[in-house]
Amino acid sequence: MPEKFDVIVVGAGPAGTSCAYTCAKNGLKVLLIERGEFPGAKNVMGGILYRKQMEEIIPEFWKEAPLERPVVEQRFWFLDKESMVTTSYKALEWGKEPFNNFTVLRAKFDKWFASKAVEQGAVLINETVVLECIVEDGKVVGVRTDRPDGDVYADVVVLADGVNSLLAKSLGFHKEWKPEEVALTVMEVMKLPKKVINERFNVNDDQGVSVEIFGDSTKGALGTAFLYTNKDSLNIGVGTTLSGMIKKKMKPYELLEYVKEHPMIKPYIDGAETEEYLAHLIPEGGYNSVPKLVGDGVIVTGDAAQLVNAIHREGSNMAMTSGRLAAETIMRAKESEDYSERTLDYYRTAIYDSFIGKDLKKYKDATHVFEENPQYFEQYIPLMNRAMGTFFTVDGTPKREKQSKIIKSFTGKNGRLGVAKDLYRAWRVVK
Repeated sequence: MPEKFDVIVVGAGPAGTSCAYTCAKNGLKVLLIERGEFPGAKNVMGGILYRKQMEEIIPEFWKEAPLERPVVEQRFWFLDKESMVTTSYKALEWGKEPFNNFTVLRAKFDKWFASKAVEQGAVLINETVVLECIVEDGKVVGVRTDRPDGDVYADVVVLADGVNSLLAKSLGFHKEWKPEEVALTVMEVMKLPKKVINERFNVNDDQGVSVEIFGDSTKGALGTAFLYTNKDSLNIGVGTTLSGMIKKKMKPYELLEYVKEHPMIKPYIDGAETEEYLAHLIPEGGYNSVPKLVGDGVIVTGDAAQLVNAIHREGSNMAMTSGRLAAETIMRAKESEDYSERTLDYYRTAIYDSFIGKDLKKYKDATHVFEENPQYFEQYIPLMNRAMGTFFTVDGTPKREKQSKIIKSFTGKNGRLGVAKDLYRAWRVVK
């Protein structure tokens, strides 16, 4: 192992491996450190991988990557106790090259992705914990690991160690995250025959479905549940902000069981056997919670930088792009052998100029507004279900009377002005 690397990347998730791959491909000496037994062993996400951002790193990756199914339909369910209002979009072209997104199992995909970085020349070390960054004269110059003689040095250290990045926190880049800035997601991978999946979700072998679930799935708290189809298994999970779990006094595993037993969801997983149980913290703070991104000799990427669009449930694509942009920044710095914060600040500018910064800014107040106004989940989704039930129940009541009853049900508690204010408030944070 070289005494010094050009780049040390901490964390072999989408952000870290994207950075390591791009740097190594361009001739830099790269060390990729992963705390798990192998990349993907401790990495968790719902299970959706977006094609565009991954293809910018490895063109036509789908021809060899261990993917599950290309998603051809995105469904949205708005649950009440015994009913749901649904909407969806299905596009058969998404099932053909170049595709839109895929379902994946992280244990398989991350391991493959890291192997591609190794093929480019990166050195991968697993089962290694980075204890702290080595700082000399205010500049990060390496990392201290839990291995014997475990100090390793580099021109730049890239922190891709997840939302609870103790390394970034120890450098003073951010304070302890508030409960409303972090969500806890729990999920299960459930084995189910391919034929059964195809029949229940109305797809073929090479087609997948993603389902995002709102309302009663989180018992009215801010958050979502999800159900994704793999080749011969399903990913089912649910996540809410920590503040929501505290307010509702919910336990994560109990909430997941509640989702699995919901009468609208249970038929889709009937007969499935749990293969794996996973839990993961996800950044929810968005634009207003993005920490300091660069310092002398250090860059923060992915979840560690709060780069997640909670409204659209996008995280892996932002992570991969941030890793690539970090690599491009490091290559620029290499040309002048200047790894100061001023030079590395190119990365911060690139992040905010990309779709990452623009999308985060667009929804910068959304999480706070929905967190502070629980009526959107607690009142309006159940009311929407009851309104649909009222209107489509054929009982001899004239439709105009039904319309009047529905309007009164929506405005009865908050009044028309209150409802109008809620609609306007929601429109402002997502427009």
